[in-house]
Amino acid sequence: MTSEEILRQYFDFYGQSGHKQVPNVSLVPAGDSTLLFVNSGMFPLVPYLSGEPHPLGKRLMNVQRSMRFEDIEEIGDNRHTTAFHMLGNWSLGDYFKKEQLPWVYEFFIEKLGLSPERLFASIFAGDENAPRDDESIKIIQDIFKKHGLEAKVNERIFTYGKEDNWWQRGEAIGELGGPDSEIFYYMGKGSGTGKNPAENQDEFIEIGNSVFMQYQRTETGWQELPQKNVDFGGGLERIALVVQEKQDIFETDNFLPIIRKLETMSGKTYRESIEVTRAMRILADHIRAATLLAMDGVLPTNKDQGYALRRFLRRMVSFGQKLGIQENISSGLVPAVNEAVGWLYPDLKRDAGRIREVFNDEEERFRETLRRGQKTLKERLSVRKEWSLEELGQIVFDLRQSHGLPFDISLEEINNILKKSPAELNDIEKSAETLFAKHQEKSRLGAEQKFKGGLADHSREVVRYHTATHLLHQALRSILGSHVQQYGSNITKDRLRFDFSHPARLTDKEVTKVEKLINETIEKDLPVQSIVLPRAEAEKMGALHFFKEKYTDRVSVYFVGPTLEEAFSKEFCGGPHVKDLSELSPTLKIYKQENVGKGIRRIYAKFGQ
Repeated sequence: MTSEEILRQYFDFYGQSGHKQVPNVSLVPAGDSTLLFVNSGMFPLVPYLSGEPHPLGKRLMNVQRSMRFEDIEEIGDNRHTTAFHMLGNWSLGDYFKKEQLPWVYEFFIEKLGLSPERLFASIFAGDENAPRDDESIKIIQDIFKKHGLEAKVNERIFTYGKEDNWWQRGEAIGELGGPDSEIFYYMGKGSGTGKNPAENQDEFIEIGNSVFMQYQRTETGWQELPQKNVDFGGGLERIALVVQEKQDIFETDNFLPIIRKLETMSGKTYRESIEVTRAMRILADHIRAATLLAMDGVLPTNKDQGYALRRFLRRMVSFGQKLGIQENISSGLVPAVNEAVGWLYPDLKRDAGRIREVFNDEEERFRETLRRGQKTLKERLSVRKEWSLEELGQIVFDLRQSHGLPFDISLEEINNILKKSPAELNDIEKSAETLFAKHQEKSRLGAEQKFKGGLADHSREVVRYHTATHLLHQALRSILGSHVQQYGSNITKDRLRFDFSHPARLTDKEVTKVEKLINETIEKDLPVQSIVLPRAEAEKMGALHFFKEKYTDRVSVYFVGPTLEEAFSKEFCGGPHVKDLSELSPTLKIYKQENVGKGIRRIYAKFGQ
């Protein structure tokens, strides 16, 4: 069964029970400063899990491209990937455990043909805030009994603590939380009965997790919610791994076309050595991740999402050299990515030329950087003949940071010039790695501060800027023209950032006009309201929406004004917003402009003090 067939089965199965499909959105979170990338299928549903009514109702499903860039150093084994696709289904205050658990096991066993003997479960063990999830244990035992299996606790069902089997959005009063139940597939030989997945991770792989949001945090602890939600997520690539009876995720149809192309480009075979296998896995992962990012409009830069794309592409050059591929490795693999996932992204074939051009330019620049780095290394080593191993480790680290020169290239050059023994080279590398680990820890702490939430920030300050972004969008169109379309936004508690189509920098006069229109509108204290409409009707009414974003047949429209017809602005949006403009500060000031691409402008604005 192909990945496309698995996805079709999933949508058919949950569609029969009334679930409506929501779109697969961009990897770049729209308007959310707390997250570098969309990292789960839950992301597009956050406002609705918190109480906003969804235009499509209470039963939803999707497939969502996701990315966990922080996992980049783990790539190289048989199961980890930075980019992946999550299958998801949700109940927004509708069904709960007694429906969700039988459904998901039925999907895996009866629709995908997985053996129930190879399926294992985990549930929340309980703590001082909430009891053990005995309800889920009973339901899961009944499911396995139907298939002739006795599912005993500590044999087929395992209890784990808060770290593994409890989900909560945050620590603030009012946050949602609840237990979850994971499904593991046994990939080992013989029977897995009695083996604990947490203690035998090489033999098990998690293929799904049902989160039961049944509690809310209060000043005195966690209390049961009257309206309970379900959130299921399952990785498509991992599900394909077990359905297609593979032991290696890179041998599924999600990656195999890329591996085959790498074999052709390098003249090597995937399994010929540990080093070749690892290099090809890293390259296959990185090119798929990079292509999806470029498809979503990300360009290589030194900041945020652009930094991640640059890192993927530069690592590819280094690992490509290990396979003897000296040029055009990234652009040469884009057609293979289209072969692997083009069925899910029909526009990818159309975008391939643009993506290959971006990748070629970045690869060329990096190869020139490598040449300069090697030249710098030779110059530094020529200063004197004697160096301590720690000093050489510092040089190797410095060149990694300043020129992006990989450790192994620096070590090879050091060996050519200074004739070091393998043991000495190993000590130099360890010294450089120690310095690099310290640097990564500092970077990680910085990233946690910048992208601390992992889910959308709904603080009062952010909500105010969210509403101001709608005013800005409309003001730009009113002053500059209807060609202005939103390309992206980023909102923090301190400012808003807005990307839009426009061929030139705004003049001082245009900036003044935009600010004046926004601030005069704020002074009118207009109400901010929402309505759910068919998408075609909303577009006919003039509601704006995010450029290139995909929407459902029914959409939520937020408008600023007494009626939709008289509104100053109206946009497709899931919220949240202020109730009226009196909640905004008196003046919004545009304080910075940037050019971020051909015909794309970026402006920053913030409220005055």
